[in-house]
Amino acid sequence: MADTNTPNPSLWWKLSWQLSLVFVAVVTVVIVGLSAYGAVILSPNVALEDKLATALDEALTRDPGGRIVVGDTPRLQAFKTENDRLWFVAATSDGEVVTYGAVPAQYAGLAPYVRLMKDADIRGAKDTQETASIDGFKTSLGEVRVMYGGNTDTTDNMLTMLRKLYPIYVPLLAISLPSVFFTIPRVVRRGLAGVREVAREASEIEPRRQEVRLRTKGIPKEIAPLVVAFNGVLDRLEREFRKRQRFLIDAAHELRTPIAIMQTRIEGMADGPDRERLLRDVARLGATAEQLLDFERNDQATDRQDTVDLVDVARNAVADLAPLAIAAGYEIAFRNGPDRLERPGNRFALSGAIGNLVRNAIDHGGNAGMISVSVAADGEIAVADEGPGIPAEHLELVFEPFYRVAPRSEGAGLGLSLVRQVVANHGGEVTMESGSSGTTVRIRL
Repeated sequence: MADTNTPNPSLWWKLSWQLSLVFVAVVTVVIVGLSAYGAVILSPNVALEDKLATALDEALTRDPGGRIVVGDTPRLQAFKTENDRLWFVAATSDGEVVTYGAVPAQYAGLAPYVRLMKDADIRGAKDTQETASIDGFKTSLGEVRVMYGGNTDTTDNMLTMLRKLYPIYVPLLAISLPSVFFTIPRVVRRGLAGVREVAREASEIEPRRQEVRLRTKGIPKEIAPLVVAFNGVLDRLEREFRKRQRFLIDAAHELRTPIAIMQTRIEGMADGPDRERLLRDVARLGATAEQLLDFERNDQATDRQDTVDLVDVARNAVADLAPLAIAAGYEIAFRNGPDRLERPGNRFALSGAIGNLVRNAIDHGGNAGMISVSVAADGEIAVADEGPGIPAEHLELVFEPFYRVAPRSEGAGLGLSLVRQVVANHGGEVTMESGSSGTTVRIRL
């Protein structure tokens, strides 16, 4: 059994965080790919460039004669320790050149021209795999042009490229991720608009509107099979419901003949207590069969094309049952606000519903007191008695078919269920209030 206390997952939240993860993953792959491409292909000495720039700022000085020299500073020594093949050629704008480390012979001839190059990437020289780069560096001596090379570490190069690219991908993520969370709800809302409409239609399906089916137009194709399956369930339920209706109607019709035969034979018996008891039992059986027929007829009848005067219907129902109420020990009264109150409806069904309420008051009112029937101007019909009342735990159950407050009650338990059915067919509602001073049932149309 499904746990009804577990909240349903949010499609918006699920799509938002999953798409955000996908987006971050794609951006990460792209950035790492670009960094790897830059570190291996475009700028294989990028890690050396950053470290060399810091070291050169301290190492490049001038001797007493004014010539540029490379001082063996602690930072340069540390750099040399971790990059034992480090070499560079530094050139000032006025043509002074100073070298450090073992400059490859293939690149040594470029030393006089380094000052003329803003930046360069040199590789593929004959007989060497050494890669050289030329960049401009700002130092305490001013800007110098440096050709350099040495140990190249791909991991360091990639990390350096990642640091250099953060002005690109950090703003991209900062802008894109909130955009995903703001955009996804709108996209999901628009995509599921048809689903919400179908859900609203499904909530309005009632047993008396068995022909209604959910539409599939405008539904996402991923959800359409669920709607089609639901419509299939409705088809099967309708077929089974109609089978039950036909069975009950046919059964009630078939009961009429044997009941009539039994009544005829009992009436031919000699007078006595057994004859009277049997006649009461047969009458109860006949009434139950008729109520079953009424129940199924009312369940199928939703025609409210006629105009019915509620005052006239209620007054006639009281007049028809007044002798029965008086014989049972009650007083009975009819009160009406307006002289005439018209509503669209089925006169026969409404008359039967009010009659059932009066009979219910006669059966359960304690055979004493007043039974009153009233019609108000707002379309409310109330039937009240002064009986012992109904326990609170039974107030909702009494409207269920075949439910009886007292198990030994002579009724079939269909009267109040018929009332609720008729009122529902007329678009109204029925309520019951009960206490020690009596019971009141109200019909609002």
